[in-house]
Amino acid sequence: MSLTTEAPVHRTADLPALLDRAGAGATLVLPLFLLHGRSLAEAALGVAAVCFLLRSALLGRWDWLRRGWVPLGLAWWGWLVVCSTPVPALDLGRGGWNSFLQAVAMGRFVIFAAALEFDVLRCARRRLWLWRVVAACAAYIAIQALVQFAIGTNLYGHPRNGDGELTGPFAKPRAGPPFARILLPAILPPVAALLERGRAAASAGAAALLLGGVAVVVLIGQRMPLAITLLGIAVAALLLRRLRPIAVIGVLAAAALVAAAPVISPRTSHRLVDEFSHQIERFSTTQYAHIYVRALAIAEAHPLTGGGFDGFRNECRDPRYFAPSPDGLADGGGAEICTTHAHNFYMQAVSDAGFPGLLLFAALAIAWLREAARGLWRDPRPLRVGLFAAMVMQLWPIASTNSFAVVPMSGWFFLLLGWALAESRAARAADPA
Repeated sequence: MSLTTEAPVHRTADLPALLDRAGAGATLVLPLFLLHGRSLAEAALGVAAVCFLLRSALLGRWDWLRRGWVPLGLAWWGWLVVCSTPVPALDLGRGGWNSFLQAVAMGRFVIFAAALEFDVLRCARRRLWLWRVVAACAAYIAIQALVQFAIGTNLYGHPRNGDGELTGPFAKPRAGPPFARILLPAILPPVAALLERGRAAASAGAAALLLGGVAVVVLIGQRMPLAITLLGIAVAALLLRRLRPIAVIGVLAAAALVAAAPVISPRTSHRLVDEFSHQIERFSTTQYAHIYVRALAIAEAHPLTGGGFDGFRNECRDPRYFAPSPDGLADGGGAEICTTHAHNFYMQAVSDAGFPGLLLFAALAIAWLREAARGLWRDPRPLRVGLFAAMVMQLWPIASTNSFAVVPMSGWFFLLLGWALAESRAARAADPA
């Protein structure tokens, strides 16, 4: 009998599998942290991105760097980093090292989206679980908003906002943007499944589900989420023929609910109708117009490089950029109009990285939409349609937006983006024709 014992063998081949599972776990919990736990969401997103990079290094698989939209995404990110690098002699990086480090950190979003498409969500089971988690998040926001509408507070005791918006599960009015973006990916698969049955009861259930989602968006009372939700429904109806009748009903129901808002929720009516009408009719006098003029002034002063990351925040108060506004203000509103970002992704891109940065970002947005849409006209699978509609909603240029770089909204966007790209790649692999 041999008395020797074998030492435990640590197989390096097991490490890529562990990294793969860790990245998948971080991705699946990310939606929960995006709702409650910004720091944890940042950590989960970072874990998924780092695990993907380590796995690529261990397996020697770097081909994803040359595939699809990734080279363009890296070019946009690289140019933003260059524009944010502090080089006084070249008038670069006027925001200092803080802006430079934030520009470098933007790369985590590009890598995270690539990780989802090329690695984490290649498995159908994981994509199904992600749908379940996101659908649960949509239901959670809707239930909290409806409870708040009914009794005045959400389940945590937070009242609706002072301007009348429902805050859903949050203390502040930020339920609308995430709910609008995850609504269609969450409900289109069950809506389409009900419509496929062809029975009157099933069709009524499908209509009730869509109408219920639209009603929640209206009741939340935030203008831009409602507008882009209607845009998303139009995109979905264009691709899904069976959806068109109830999509029309949904839009008409939204209009009817807005019309009835003075009775059922006067403050919601004031925000959705009175304030919106005022802003459209007199847009040149609004703060949004002043902000966009200021962003363009920063870009025109530095057409190649903009102001670097957070260029609008860093440069807005400088009198050199106080260009006249359309409503005749000689100083464009002065320092009083300044805020943390330019309230539009494309204005943010041009004020951060000049006109080359704007062109790169616009080209990247087109590349994302093209990849997400491949094969959809021929084979419009409901989940893919919902994700594509969410991408159109996010990247629509005529919109007031959050900052592109700030979690939680950036986390929702890149999660949905990577998921849409992964679904597109899986569909093409299953049906190469």
